[in-house]
Order: sequence, then structure tokens, then C-alpha cells
Amino acid sequence: MKAVVLAGGYATRLWPITETRPKMFLPVGENTVIDEIFEDLEADDRVDEVFVSTNERFADTFAEYIADSPFEKPTLSVEETVEEDEKFGVVGALAQLVEREGVDDDLIVVAGDNMISFDLGEFADFFESKGTPTLAAYDVEDRERAKSYGLVELDGDEVVNFQEKPDDPKSTLVSIACYAFPAETLPDLSTYLEDGNNPDEPGWFLQWLQERGAVHAFTFDGAWFDIGTAASYLDAVEYALEGGTLVADDATVENSELGDVVHVMSGATVTDSTLERTVVFPDATITDSKIRNSVLDEGVTLENVDLSGALIGSYTSITEGDEF
Repeated sequence: MKAVVLAGGYATRLWPITETRPKMFLPVGENTVIDEIFEDLEADDRVDEVFVSTNERFADTFAEYIADSPFEKPTLSVEETVEEDEKFGVVGALAQLVEREGVDDDLIVVAGDNMISFDLGEFADFFESKGTPTLAAYDVEDRERAKSYGLVELDGDEVVNFQEKPDDPKSTLVSIACYAFPAETLPDLSTYLEDGNNPDEPGWFLQWLQERGAVHAFTFDGAWFDIGTAASYLDAVEYALEGGTLVADDATVENSELGDVVHVMSGATVTDSTLERTVVFPDATITDSKIRNSVLDEGVTLENVDLSGALIGSYTSITEGDEF
């Protein structure tokens, strides 16, 4: 069995934090999202190779990460794109990877920005028991939120209908970016694309497969975070920190109040300030400030400011006492 970790997005909704950093490397507690995925795949003896599918812009970053990581299975596989509007779409990129790498085994595909509470080994067990294309499905319990995803209707654990980003959701059970494909279905990727079908949303490809044969859904309770916005990233941090705080041993916090969901990283200094639901990257300095619902990148300097809902890029200095 092979695995693909999709890491080719540009995460423009999280800029400037992700302008030069893949969002999969954003810290969630002591770990990163992609570390959690790699740990699961590394522990599964059925998976003998993990392809990390990324773009040319982030290729060197991922190459360095893989070289320095403790994981033995990841291999870099690079899409030939450097801008968002050049992307092939998820299905298109996956079809290219299968051809480029000569994949002819069963294949697990998971988005590198997915934070999920189940072990991918459980998902692989379910897939093997069914022997059909398989997706993971989660109940978001909110019809407004469900509009942003592909919805699935089940008969038992078999998928009998899809709705892709519907205006009027019939349910709140959504397909998350975690799939498994039997080896014999991989050529269908090219057939699907050659027929002029949607190259971007994998849900359309699963629907196309379901019209031709059985597709099953692995449903799970617990937690799932699709880290695409600052709000969803902070939700994932809240889950990882169990609503608490995490302060690096070599960070400095003096005469300050740290509320719920605060992560202060290595070398950062917080003085005479109040922080709540905020991530502070290494070597940032915050003085006489109130910060809420924000992400402050490496080396940021803030003095006498009141910020809420801010994404502050690396080495930015704001010291005028402005309100945002």
C-alpha cells in the first residue's frame, strides 16, 4: 500500500503567515498537523512509501523537513506549479502523481492540512475490509457549515448519494479529505479527467466512482479540523491544547495574563500584556498590549496595541498604539 499526503495548496486565506510557510507546518501544540499524519503512516506496516505532493514554491522547504525528520517513508513528489492559478486541482495533481511515480498499489490519500482524531491505521483497516473506494466522513452538525463541503448520504456504511457544496444541504455528514483507492481504480483517474470532469474537488471523482460501483464511508466521532483559515487554525490549537496554554521553557512571560488557548513559542517575550486565543511564534516581543484571536509570526514586535483577529507577518513592528 502507498500513501499520498496532499501538500500543494498555497493557503492564501492565512497569508502572511503562510506566504512562505506551508500551512501543514503550523504548530498545533507540541506538534504540527503533518507530523500527526506522518506518525500514523510510519507506524502502519502496510504502507511502504508516503509521497508528499507539493508545489515548486515549497519543494525545498519540504525536502529539508523530510531530510531532518525522524520519518523514513516520506518521499517528495513535486507539482510543476508556483502560483495558485496554475494548480491542476486535487484530482488532476493526484492523477499526475500516480503516473509520475508509477503507483500501482492500493492508495491512501490524505490532505496534509487535515487534523483528525482517528488513527489512519483504523481507516486502512476499514478500507481493506471493504475492498472498494473509501472516504472518511464526519458530521459537522451545522447546515451552514455543511455548504462548504461535499455531503454524503449513506445506507449503512455504503455511499448512495453525494451533494458537492450544496446551497441547500440535505444533511450535515461531510466527506473530509481522506480517501483510499484500490489499485485497480487508479487508471480511472485519467479516464475521469479525459472525460472532462471536474479536476479539483475529489468529491466529484468519488461520485463518479459511486455511479459505477460501490463506495464506502468510514465515519468517526471525535474531532476534525480543516485548517484553511485563522479561525479554523485557532480551533485546532484549542483542541491540541485542550483549551489551555503552552509556554516554551525559554520564552519569557512577565506581569501578563494568559487566557484560554495561548501558545507562546521559543524565545518570545510577553510583558505587561493580556493574551487570549493567540499563537505567538518564536522570538516575537509583545509589550503593553491586548491581543485576542490572533496569530503573530516569528520576530513580530508589538508595543501598546490592541489587536483582535489579526494575522501579523514575520518581523513586522507595530508600536503606535493603534487599534485594529
